[in-house]
Amino acid sequence: MCGGRAIARRRGWRPRSSSTRKESVSMSESTFKPVLESPLRHLDLPEAAEARRADGRVWGNEAPNLGYALLRGDGAEAGFFELTARITGLEPPRRPKTLSQGEGGALLWLSPDEWLLISRRQRLAGWLPALERGFAEQRLFAQALDVSGGFTAVYLCGEPHLAVLRHLGGYDFEALRPGQGVGTLLGKAAVQVLRLDGDGVFVVCRRSFADYVWLLLRRAARPYGFAVCELPADAGHPLWAQLARPASAAVLSESS
Repeated sequence: MCGGRAIARRRGWRPRSSSTRKESVSMSESTFKPVLESPLRHLDLPEAAEARRADGRVWGNEAPNLGYALLRGDGAEAGFFELTARITGLEPPRRPKTLSQGEGGALLWLSPDEWLLISRRQRLAGWLPALERGFAEQRLFAQALDVSGGFTAVYLCGEPHLAVLRHLGGYDFEALRPGQGVGTLLGKAAVQVLRLDGDGVFVVCRRSFADYVWLLLRRAARPYGFAVCELPADAGHPLWAQLARPASAAVLSESS
């Protein structure tokens, strides 16, 4: 070991300076502002959007930066349903393919003991701790988990939009009525298709599949024509009213 040190000294080796540590301290002391960006932000959809027209085309856009939460609970415990409805204003649906919708967002049945809650991110920040406290106080076997960072939604509308879905999945999408939602596969992506009204559908997918789902829908819509539509400014709609503003570049501490 001593011989190795002597050789290093002869070759001009010097101990590593402490500048790296000083730089690290300086970086940690600088202000860090995380930015909220949707998974399809790189497509510049707001710049490509145009006013929707009844021209026989398929229209679509991302519904960016919504809040998503998984609620798990025992379907036999009335307290779970009562507490969830009291805090969120949405009654957990008890039957497959059904959803609740209202001023606070939408709540979709996933399984007998699991539901997907979609709302404004700011609302979830208050709702979820309140739900967890209520579950603990009532000793309910239940959980509320924020999964907002893992999901996004693509809105699809226009006269042939259901035909586009039919090309991609085996479900009978024409049978999906307003107030219903279903979990299915589009291509190789697992999605939830929500129909809140007769105008269009929301295709909810995992963030990692957002590009795949978007390109899949665009390709299937090619025979009909496809355009990016402007997002409706509808304060009375269960989901349009929940969109964060600004949609694609909001600082998390201010808009999530």
